[in-house]
Amino acid sequence: MTIAEAQQTVDKWIQSTGVRYFNELTNMAILTEEVGEVARIISRKYGEQSFKESDKDKDLADELADVLWVVLCLANQTGVDLTSAFEKNLNKKSSRDADRHKSNDKLSRS
Repeated sequence: MTIAEAQQTVDKWIQSTGVRYFNELTNMAILTEEVGEVARIISRKYGEQSFKESDKDKDLADELADVLWVVLCLANQTGVDLTSAFEKNLNKKSSRDADRHKSNDKLSRS
């Protein structure tokens, strides 16, 4: 599935099942919640925190998909073409950071 197809799929789902998009502020709050859920899993799986019993069934892939879903919603409702935006962003990063990371001593350490 392409990014454009994902945006279209979300839009069709919202129109047929979701009734309407939540407003942008609500979706921003939801995005923050979802990113927090990803952070919770990462801090427990890869960090130093231990899992609580209620966290053990949490699925990182599912939580990342929730983040993506809300990002797609926000893009749709604000008229952002994420394919174009991502390509532009990648070009910016490639130009700006062409040598930056290669010359970063902190990244060459094991």
